[in-house]
Amino acid sequence: MSVISEENVRGGSVFKDISADDEDWQPTEIESLCMNCYQNGTTRLLLTKIPFFKEIIVSSFSCANCSWSNTEIQSVKSGGATEELGTKITLNITDPSDMSRDLLKSETCSVLIPELEFELGMAALGGKFTTVEGLLKDIKDLIVAKNPFVCGDSGTTDRVQKLNEFGEKIDKVIAGEINVHIVLDDPAGNSYLQNVYAPDPDPEMVIEKYSRSFEQNEELGLNDMKTEGYQQEN
Repeated sequence: MSVISEENVRGGSVFKDISADDEDWQPTEIESLCMNCYQNGTTRLLLTKIPFFKEIIVSSFSCANCSWSNTEIQSVKSGGATEELGTKITLNITDPSDMSRDLLKSETCSVLIPELEFELGMAALGGKFTTVEGLLKDIKDLIVAKNPFVCGDSGTTDRVQKLNEFGEKIDKVIAGEINVHIVLDDPAGNSYLQNVYAPDPDPEMVIEKYSRSFEQNEELGLNDMKTEGYQQEN
């Protein structure tokens, strides 16, 4: 998270007119406070449109002082709010070309790879607008390269070996040597995986809309939100 000072916006107001149809797609840069080291960093805002999905705002913060970075993604239509239904997207990876599919993972989206017995919670990795390959590389980096059980003295030989084997399997998936399913489960309904056959159905992808459970609404902070009778009271 970063704190934005409007007078430090380069080129004017934070809310200057930008359009998802702009061909230049140049991000708006804003000088903002890093909440990690409290020095000034840079927030970049880009409004873009994902075909057959929705307009989104990509907000990326980076700090040159402490190297901390963060990416957030919001839906323009809903203002980043939760959709009425959750979304579960399952892609059957059968060809190396699947690695280049565009992918939007919101902060509330969990990632599953059943064949590898792997599940990544919704809080991990944050929001990302990347590709299937980019997501897999980020997963490997998080689980293997940056894992203290691999890098530190606390790792046992057996645990390190299993983590390294997982990283090798991810490499094989990227190389097209292993076919797996990738599941994006987003109770907020704000995640996306490119349908390369659009507007026709994708034979390798299943998109399910579902009603959230009480526990999922609790995680999203929706159970505490009062909506009935709100207008009458105000």
